[in-house]
Amino acid sequence: MHINELLRAGTVALEKADVVSPGTDARVLLQHCLGKNRIELLLHGDENVEESRESFYFKCIARRVNHEPVAYILGQCEFWSLPFNLTNDVLIPRPETEFLLDRVLTIANKENLTRGRILDLCCGSGVISVVLARETGQRILAVDISPEALAVAAMNRDDHALTSRIDLLCSDLCSALCRKTRFSLIVTNPPYVSTSAIQYSLEKDVAGFEPHLALDGGEKGLDVIGRIRAVMPLMLLPGGEIFMEIGADQGEAVENIFLENETVLPGFVQVKIITDYAGLDRVLYAQLEY
Repeated sequence: MHINELLRAGTVALEKADVVSPGTDARVLLQHCLGKNRIELLLHGDENVEESRESFYFKCIARRVNHEPVAYILGQCEFWSLPFNLTNDVLIPRPETEFLLDRVLTIANKENLTRGRILDLCCGSGVISVVLARETGQRILAVDISPEALAVAAMNRDDHALTSRIDLLCSDLCSALCRKTRFSLIVTNPPYVSTSAIQYSLEKDVAGFEPHLALDGGEKGLDVIGRIRAVMPLMLLPGGEIFMEIGADQGEAVENIFLENETVLPGFVQVKIITDYAGLDRVLYAQLEY
């Protein structure tokens, strides 16, 4: 078949499967299978495709028809204008997390970027660690409960030549850290989707393929957030800051969790919810008292 014929066939198959962007996805997958960019597909539309590549393309289309995300089929994605490896052991990085990082780099006290270590908690694929290491020049500790996720983070760390600046640790939140370990800055994208949302309302692409371990935040999506809040006074240096990605409907609840009075441990002198460009609650910011 010619390139144009393959593209039409792939688009039709994805349309029938109710894929959201059938034409775009069919094109991206064809580019991947043929090793061509978009312009090359247009210029060589009448070119015959060898049988092995044609077969590979239709296998990719079949995976997308089943609603497997394109990023998993490709095994890679772009984030912060950088290439990253992906497997279905980690979440696909989203614009919301780019917004989180933008707020960190814009709002965080410059002192906290340099006076202590930086922690990427629930690191997943390691995109936050890589961006922070590149943008700040500092050493990052990336922590995740999943060994499989850490393997992906290691690939991304090494591919970006940051092996000496990003350390990886398998841990259930901060449980494996030394009690005396303190951080000046903590950035986290924890599981914050409710269990019922995963079961009943998330898109097939997400609920069927992305790791529930990285999505499921319990009944209200707040279980892991509450656990993180409980250990923050033990993990932050005085005056240290935490930035946390949250769900668009969780701002008030998360703010209340962080404003709860602590009778023994130090509290937070600042707690606020930062809205994204669409005006939705997106980031929890808190600073520990000095």
